Amino acid sequence: MATVTNFLAKPLRSLHFLPQINILSSHGSIALPFLNKPKNSSVKVVPNRSSFIPKATAAPGTKNAPRDERVKKVHSIEELDEVLKSAKNKLVVVEYAESQSLQSSKIYPFMVELSRTCNDVEFVLVMGDESEKTRELCKRENIDNVPHFSFYKNMEKIHEEEGIGPDQLMGDVLYYGDNHSAVQQLHSGEDVKKLIDDHKEDKKLIVLDVGLKHCGPCVKVYPTVVKLSRQMTDTVVFARMNGDENDSCMRFLRDMDVVEVPTFLFIRDGEICGRYVGSGKGELIGEILRYQGVRVTY
Repeated sequence: MATVTNFLAKPLRSLHFLPQINILSSHGSIALPFLNKPKNSSVKVVPNRSSFIPKATAAPGTKNAPRDERVKKVHSIEELDEVLKSAKNKLVVVEYAESQSLQSSKIYPFMVELSRTCNDVEFVLVMGDESEKTRELCKRENIDNVPHFSFYKNMEKIHEEEGIGPDQLMGDVLYYGDNHSAVQQLHSGEDVKKLIDDHKEDKKLIVLDVGLKHCGPCVKVYPTVVKLSRQMTDTVVFARMNGDENDSCMRFLRDMDVVEVPTFLFIRDGEICGRYVGSGKGELIGEILRYQGVRVTY
């Protein structure tokens, strides 16, 4: 069994001997266009409903609406720019809505619930039909339909979604703004090497979630990764890397023969002992348990 540290030191052409791991399932993955992929490697994405979606039943303005003290109301371009500037590198989630939009009123309570649990994320509401100033703001941000969610960091828009439901909203928030969970964020091959070295003594299983910044299946499975990282903190170390973050991350993907994302690498004692490709919640949990030595029956 070849070690991860050996892989990091070798050029790409020397990696063809990478041991092939049997993959039990590849539900919900996308192929990487920049790598040679095996035939029929891509499969249809199967969305997975999270088991810990916040419950919200009332729209804003109704008697039982959730308190939204953490959601800032913005009324102009100047106010939004000030919020983005003061947030610095924190994630800012902006919902662009309209007073007569039923979809806007349905999704808003879920954003309120997320604002209570994600303390390192700023949440903002813009009512596009409130005034001429908010209409100008929507025009600047190219908002054509509502509800529209835009995600900003360092005053730059990094992601946007339109007409999404609670599952995807929660997945996006965790994926782009998760700085408080037990999932370690890795930004280079050297970070991976250090993580492995740090856990050679405690013998913990390392689960490395490898994805891309704008990968739908990667976003969908990430809430499950966050939840597992909190439940398995004594026995498993969870980490994440976006392959398209920089050249070092991209080299790591190539060295690991990652041709579809999300790919989960299982590492113990400095060696890759397996991998799972896909976004299936049940399959991922089963694979983690299997590499912990728990007998799993499908």
